[in-house]
Amino acid sequence: MPERTKPGLGELLRHVTELVDLGAEERYRDLSPGYRARYTPVLRAMEAAAATVTDITDATHLTQGAVSQTIALMIAEGIVVKRPMEDARKSSLRLSPKGRALLKKLQPNWDVTFKAIDALETEIGHPLRQVLVATAKALEREGFAQRLRRAALETTRKEASHDR
Repeated sequence: MPERTKPGLGELLRHVTELVDLGAEERYRDLSPGYRARYTPVLRAMEAAAATVTDITDATHLTQGAVSQTIALMIAEGIVVKRPMEDARKSSLRLSPKGRALLKKLQPNWDVTFKAIDALETEIGHPLRQVLVATAKALEREGFAQRLRRAALETTRKEASHDR
């Protein structure tokens, strides 16, 4: 059996995301069959008064494409209602009665979720959410591609000076 390689950042982030998503999906299945964890940030944003895809995108760490796809699923399931606005390029979004009932049912679970996150952070001895926020801000200031280019350039320079 081959030895495990040293995992990269993306690999570790995907693995942690998969583990969190699996646990969240299991919990949501217990609470509301058919519910998808991807609805959570959209519902939370709408609960906080987001009323358009742009509002939801601004209130979350999701791309406009991801929000639009999630909204489409939520509309198809009768959780969200979409209405045209004066500006025909935008639509107003609101929770349907089914969506409001779902939100009411899920809110206590979100409190439990944050308690579980707090316990995880205590167990690992690191403020994981703070670390991830700081990491995201650093990557927004300078993207990972630029950091890779700089590291490659530094390596090339070091190798060139070593060869002299």
